[in-house]
Amino acid sequence: MRIVSGIQPTGQLHLGNYLGAIRNWVRMQDEAAAAGGECLFFLADLHAISMPHVPAELTASTRAMTAALVACGIDPDCSTLFNQARVPAHAELQWLLNGTARMGWLNRMTQWKDKAGKNRESASAALFTYPVLQAADVLLYQATHVPVGEDQKQHLELARDIAQKFNNDFASEDRPVFTLPEPIIPPGAARIMSLRDGSAKMSKSDPSDMSRINLTDDADTMMQKVKKARTDPEVLPSEAAGLEGRAEARNLVGIYATLADTSVDAVLGQFAGQGFGAFKPALGELLVEKLAPITARFVALKDDQAALDAILDKGAAKARALAKPTLDTTYQALGLCR
Repeated sequence: MRIVSGIQPTGQLHLGNYLGAIRNWVRMQDEAAAAGGECLFFLADLHAISMPHVPAELTASTRAMTAALVACGIDPDCSTLFNQARVPAHAELQWLLNGTARMGWLNRMTQWKDKAGKNRESASAALFTYPVLQAADVLLYQATHVPVGEDQKQHLELARDIAQKFNNDFASEDRPVFTLPEPIIPPGAARIMSLRDGSAKMSKSDPSDMSRINLTDDADTMMQKVKKARTDPEVLPSEAAGLEGRAEARNLVGIYATLADTSVDAVLGQFAGQGFGAFKPALGELLVEKLAPITARFVALKDDQAALDAILDKGAAKARALAKPTLDTTYQALGLCR
């Protein structure tokens, strides 16, 4: 088993990133190591330049995100942790796969439509071909499994389509160039919503900092954000069915259940009949308890530029070695002389 996944180093890592992806990365890392498999986790800085950005901020946020991932439990001695820009094979393979990807496939990508908006003529070509780079990210390492959320399933399906067409066009059936990766939808993955709008996903791009819990927030800030989170005047029900139509209430109860590694029904059994005046402080205390150690590790790491670059250099060296056989085979299959 070889698991590959990435995250864009833009904005601050928040509770939604942690509970929706990073905590499961840590679990996968430990399970893969126990089973003799391996994990590659990368900072998708090449993806970040598909949208307007400030170069100095991208450099700083790449290091900061590295510190955050290590603080969350990603072990550079156990997993391969690196940023894309240190492994040029990502960009090389994307170009080689652009000959196989089809405009019609890319035009159907939901995230392209969402991010480009109405004025698609002004969007970057990088944003349009973003899914081909995502395909290269996983196919480069012969990934067997890729953890995905609902919003990324379409991109993994595209990666499989590209791999299958490339294999059909340029390889023999008994010696395919690319492995077709399987999706992993972790059973413990949580979809964490905004603290200001229970119908919108918690996001680092939301202009309101009060909409999210950042992993860099101190205890007082976490508690303040939870207390000011949008709710409704009703008391908590005794079972999950009673949260129907109460998006903000369902979100807060879900956050508590995920942090406590328990079920929504178990949380409601504890707080049934109580209002948010009692529930919010309990949620705030649980957040502080679970996130304070991560915050402390992050603060200790974030300004040690040399240590962070050493982590990324070490991971990139390993990633380049793992990528080389696939890249060489791809060039050869296409008839390109080097």
